[in-house]
Amino acid sequence: MVASLLAGLGTGLGLIVAIGAQNAYVLRQGIMRAHVLAVVAVCAVSDVVLIAAGVSGVGAAVDRAGVLLDVVRWLGVAFLLWYAAQALRRARQSEALSTNGGPAESRRTVVGRAVALTWLNPHVYLDTVLLLGSIAATHDDVAGGRWWFALGAAVGSIVWFTGLGFGARLLAPALTRPRAWQVLEVCIAATMIAVALQLAVG
Repeated sequence: MVASLLAGLGTGLGLIVAIGAQNAYVLRQGIMRAHVLAVVAVCAVSDVVLIAAGVSGVGAAVDRAGVLLDVVRWLGVAFLLWYAAQALRRARQSEALSTNGGPAESRRTVVGRAVALTWLNPHVYLDTVLLLGSIAATHDDVAGGRWWFALGAAVGSIVWFTGLGFGARLLAPALTRPRAWQVLEVCIAATMIAVALQLAVG
């Protein structure tokens, strides 16, 4: 039981900690202190749902849904490139950025973007549903082992997104200069473009 739980925690963190479009967005919203709880909740709850789906056997169906994954992939590419362009535009208008709260965007817009960055990325399904689901199945030698594994992975996801979202504000003092914001936005744009290219060629 404990071994399965820890294995799930370690595997989940190993898959999610890598810098990607979703993490970059959570980081930015955390630094901005803009609807952080909502963004963290969207990402964490989405991961928990996908992990549960994978462990319950949905992964096999996803593996056969090649056409659907292709549609999601190209929608994801388009969305990531659009968001990268928005980040580059913000980098040119860095004087308008602030870390003092007072979000300029509505909660609906921010949450909608978080949902898109999560669910329009085929890697989310491949890593969370297929990979974690397959690994969880190897823990069936223990009673309920796969679900203890799933619990560990879910805890890892919740801890990571909570720490990233609410811990990001510690970086705010370093971003009081416009140039620092420009660098951040350019890095976010580069991340989005890199993930989009990876999706396009993958």
